[in-house]
Amino acid sequence: MKKLFFLLLAGITGAALAAPVTYQIDPTHTFPSFEADHMGVSVWRGKFNSNSGKVTLDKAAGYGMVDLTIDPASVDFGHDVLNQWAAGADLFDVAKFGVARYKGKLSGFKEGAPTQLLGELTLHGVTRPVKLQIKRFKCIPHPMLKRELCGADAYGSFKRDDFGLTAGKDYGFNMDVDLRIQVEAVAD
Repeated sequence: MKKLFFLLLAGITGAALAAPVTYQIDPTHTFPSFEADHMGVSVWRGKFNSNSGKVTLDKAAGYGMVDLTIDPASVDFGHDVLNQWAAGADLFDVAKFGVARYKGKLSGFKEGAPTQLLGELTLHGVTRPVKLQIKRFKCIPHPMLKRELCGADAYGSFKRDDFGLTAGKDYGFNMDVDLRIQVEAVAD
């Protein structure tokens, strides 16, 4: 009977230790960025400076979810006039469509770390599946906050005209966009 009790206690304790952890995305260390064609002669690069969200992660069970909200009004090409144009009606139309959002499931776990993110991007009022590969993933104790900090570098691509972002298409712009999300999140 004692053996059974200790086995049950060990099982309950192990289950408690493997509980999912929620992490808040750190907007000062998270920058979704992108690359897009400019008339076939160069590649324009930009990033979004304002975002928020959370990650839920259970490394032992190989499960996790990501919910990232991005403010397209914070688009930054390093060129103020282009930033204003991109936030306007000809591209992101933030007055009409507001924020963008990526929600997905972490998958392909190897040794407690996810290798991909299967999710959906909502942009310009359209939601489509977008798969991201996770190039780097690591968790460490945060040296100042004394809580776990996880970071990742995820990347993928999509066709912007699938989301109604067709600026330049009539001039022959390639509609492919390379997306990269550098993210850091701190445990609650």
